[in-house]
Amino acid sequence: MSRDSPPALEAWQSDHDDSVDQLTIAERWWRDHEPWLAERGYALRPRYKKDWKPSWKAHPDRFAMDFEDWYASRTAFILDATRVSDNSSVVLKRVKKSTNPREVEIIKHLSSDDLKSDPRNHTVPLLDVFLVPDDPDVTILVMPLLRPRNDPPWSTVGEVIAFLSQIFQGLQFMHEKNIAHRDCQGPNIMFDPRPMYPNMFHPRVQDKTRDWKGKAKHSTRTACPVKYYYIDFGISYMYNPDDGPPREHPIRGGDKSVPEFQAWCGEPLDPFPTDIYYLGNMIRMDILEPYKGMEFLSPLVDDMVQSDPSKRPIIQDVVRRFQEMSKTLGRRTLRSRLVPRGEDALETFARNVAHAFRTTRFILTRRPAIPQPS
Repeated sequence: MSRDSPPALEAWQSDHDDSVDQLTIAERWWRDHEPWLAERGYALRPRYKKDWKPSWKAHPDRFAMDFEDWYASRTAFILDATRVSDNSSVVLKRVKKSTNPREVEIIKHLSSDDLKSDPRNHTVPLLDVFLVPDDPDVTILVMPLLRPRNDPPWSTVGEVIAFLSQIFQGLQFMHEKNIAHRDCQGPNIMFDPRPMYPNMFHPRVQDKTRDWKGKAKHSTRTACPVKYYYIDFGISYMYNPDDGPPREHPIRGGDKSVPEFQAWCGEPLDPFPTDIYYLGNMIRMDILEPYKGMEFLSPLVDDMVQSDPSKRPIIQDVVRRFQEMSKTLGRRTLRSRLVPRGEDALETFARNVAHAFRTTRFILTRRPAIPQPS
């Protein structure tokens, strides 16, 4: 540690060094299965090798956070990896059938040849699936490394419209297949970053390059349109229409604000209006509250988050109303910059100038105002 390091930072790092220089129980599972995963063609980061020792311990004059292996896994059942065959970044998800008995079945169904070719299908691609030899309760799902829906932030109104068009379309597809996601909150919507990040980024610290040597560079969604995906089908359910209207006891997802769950009296509920609420509330928190000029979405969002689930529109009506509303937006509006609330006048001026030059370039190169992937 440098003599110039702030005392508070030294104390913080000392506390955290003790917590990350030993693998957690969940991380030890990945370490113990690292040789087997390597045989399957998936390489884990150095932290999960059998002979791993914290590299920062050999460099007491440097910040531990400067070392890649200081960063532990964020979640117990998910870990990044590299697919050796093509050097692509992937995610491995450990699914326990005893805990999430339908997840593998649902994602395999949505990834079947008949369904994955439908352009409305926005299910995260399933690259591989295999059982764990020493634990018959566990299945490994292999998926591409994605990026959170709003990281980096959207730049224009048109980019938001493209995002909403895709996620509404994706939920409509699932509902038409009698599948309720039941946890389609914001963190469970991500995008394929490869168009924006041609060299990708480090899976654990995503503003750094894959080789940990610099800052990851990226373009914009308008220049390089992206596709959004739904992830995490752990509490999803696929219903048989012959069994009548679907009714379920609620399972609370990541968004704890669902009105019908607050004073639940034990009656089975229709899960499909809850999906509508999740999306509406995500739009409210991610778009309407943080940004100016998006009030045209408010009437639709207000209906999607009504306290009475029976009064919320079904997804077909959401898609229809959204498409009708989108047609009323002119090119100037669609290309306008998404302005955060609270942005000061100097920031606004500087960003508007940069945005004007960037927009001129997009117009001259015939980039669509609503950037959709081909």
